[in-house]
Amino acid sequence: MSAPLRAVVTGASSGIGAATVRRLRAEGWDVVAVARRADRLAVLAAETGATALAADVTSDDDVARLVAEVTAAGPVHAVVNNAGGALGTDPVESGSIADWSAMYEVNVLGTLRVTQGFLPALRASGRGDVLVLTSTAAHGTYPGGGGYVAAKHAERQIATTLRLELVGEPVRVIEIAPGMVHTEEFSLTRFRGDRAAADAVYAGVDEPLVADDVADAIVWTLTRPHHVNVDTLVIRPRAQVSNTQVARR
Repeated sequence: MSAPLRAVVTGASSGIGAATVRRLRAEGWDVVAVARRADRLAVLAAETGATALAADVTSDDDVARLVAEVTAAGPVHAVVNNAGGALGTDPVESGSIADWSAMYEVNVLGTLRVTQGFLPALRASGRGDVLVLTSTAAHGTYPGGGGYVAAKHAERQIATTLRLELVGEPVRVIEIAPGMVHTEEFSLTRFRGDRAAADAVYAGVDEPLVADDVADAIVWTLTRPHHVNVDTLVIRPRAQVSNTQVARR
């Protein structure tokens, strides 16, 4: 019997990342779950049998340590760049430079660090996957979204450019771009803990996506025959047709 495939999932302590770890484990993959919050990772690891490694993707030293520990333990077949997030809804005119910088650091440079670090191992595996979780914000903009939109557009270009640069090599580059997803933390973080503002994002929307819907899409792309590359998959709830048009009761 062949050894199981092995994946690294960043941002795995909650939401889409944690759901992806569960889905991949259910498919028989070995999974390294990565996030800053070691306590949450430990709970997820105990539940799923994943390996937990605490690391901050915005830290060069943390990512170097992560890559060294993971690759020393065996091959790597997939990296799911899920770590990211949004801060604030200020217009461009008054947007916080600190917020824009923080969003760029985690969404763009975090993905770049992790991808660069694991690319040699993915190539050496003979069937590697770089998966980048962007957003429909990477494909269009909306008022109050400038900083997040800019970061996600930049993150998307890592995937689109890397795919061109790796043509002919045994590494697929996949982008998953979700629309409205109701997770426990995304909007709450964006609104700095304001529960009423976070809940208002989803108010009156019939069945927004949930984390497991996106995890299902992620795992589907990773489990296609390796000659099949799902370049970009946009996934929205039926109630949402664009970044600015959502049906509400």
